[in-house]
Amino acid sequence: MDEALELGTYLPQSFASADEQKYLDFLWSAFQTNYEAERYEFASLAFHLLYMSFVSFSIWQIRLARPQQFAMAMVGFRSEDEGKLMECENPFKFYDKLKESQIFRFLKLIGCTNEQVGEFSKFVKRRNKIAHPTGNVFFNDQAAIDAEIAEMMKEVRNIEAHMEPVIVELYRRFLADSADAETREYAEPGDEVTANLVHANYMSAADLVFCRGFDIETLSDEPGFEEMQALHAALVETYSDEEAEAA
Repeated sequence: MDEALELGTYLPQSFASADEQKYLDFLWSAFQTNYEAERYEFASLAFHLLYMSFVSFSIWQIRLARPQQFAMAMVGFRSEDEGKLMECENPFKFYDKLKESQIFRFLKLIGCTNEQVGEFSKFVKRRNKIAHPTGNVFFNDQAAIDAEIAEMMKEVRNIEAHMEPVIVELYRRFLADSADAETREYAEPGDEVTANLVHANYMSAADLVFCRGFDIETLSDEPGFEEMQALHAALVETYSDEEAEAA
């Protein structure tokens, strides 16, 4: 169970809508109650949806950071589907036009190999077997589901490690866009960080570790550097290591 709960570190700190938050809360509740009741088959289905939600948020961040590369990755899709994928208003809408296994192809934009993409997506095939009436129960005991969770979490960490350049790109863009205290949305640095970095980009606690580790001095020659320093300091103060570990 503890390893499963670690997934929360890789899911967003806040969501664009209350419905998204309710959905994730529902999945966590479904996982935990079924796990504790030893209904491991149903617990595995809920955890798979949490895993796929994490993947969706990662793809969303890739689209935000690298829209041109994202568009190029859609070669082979119907033109009307391409437009709808670029215009999706939230990460869950990707599945309106994509099969679950297709979404993993976008992870190649962060340097994942075909072999790695195959490892990430293999859980979809397993889930599909469980989701159909087969007359078999695949997870009969805690050891079986714990092994599956451990394997999935290994791939979550792998994806997150590849996401670091994307998160840094989003962070640098945020600092540049928010460097002018007179024109940004919030004058208070902490409020600006929360609203236009964490919330706007579906940042997780794990993502914020990358942001906190960013060397702000590399921007010392940029206009508005003092405000960038203030924003970075607010990030470090507001989203500390302790908060990330507790997420």
